[in-house]
Amino acid sequence: MIFVLVVEDDPVAAEAHRQYVERVPGFVVSGVVHSGNEAIRFCARHRVDVVLLDFYLPDTHGLAVCQALRAAGSTADVVAVTSARDLAVVRAAVSAGIVQYLLKPFTFATLREKLERYAEFRDQAARPGQVRGQADVDRMLGALRTSDHTALPKGMSGATLDAVSAVLAESGEGISAAGVATATGVSRVTARRYLEYLADNGLADRRPHYGSVGRPEVRYSSTT
Repeated sequence: MIFVLVVEDDPVAAEAHRQYVERVPGFVVSGVVHSGNEAIRFCARHRVDVVLLDFYLPDTHGLAVCQALRAAGSTADVVAVTSARDLAVVRAAVSAGIVQYLLKPFTFATLREKLERYAEFRDQAARPGQVRGQADVDRMLGALRTSDHTALPKGMSGATLDAVSAVLAESGEGISAAGVATATGVSRVTARRYLEYLADNGLADRRPHYGSVGRPEVRYSSTT
């Protein structure tokens, strides 16, 4: 079994991540904490093979947690689970040795693939002996790469999903499909399809908004 520590300051998101991990065969959640200092203390006292680490924590940044874990001698691998899209942060994450980078919001299928690929990498890296050549190294590191078909329905693209998710995250109390269409440049029908996909996967809330005239308009808001 691969033991996972979930580090997420939002209790609702933390519980969702815990449930997601428990659904992936071969993985078990060893703990859930809500701050960087808690994560460091937990790893010092319990078995943790991989940390699902939010970057925006109430007491410190996730990158600082990575540095503290390494300084303390922890060998736990880290999967970033974050809304941080700044390229400087992504580069720093690579420099810190983070093995996977998962942008919020995400679906269960996306996290499952990340974890399954991590498990494949871990299995290959744990074998005794030496690599026979460059091809073996490339194959082992390639196990961490996510395929291009990350469980999106046919006709949907990751780029458009990211754009819709970004607009949703900035919408505050909610936004309509028409509003998302205007912000992203896609049609209203396309915007609604992506919003419904997010809602069906627990990454968005949908609720009716009653105006002065006509049928209520459905508004969507991010759950992460």
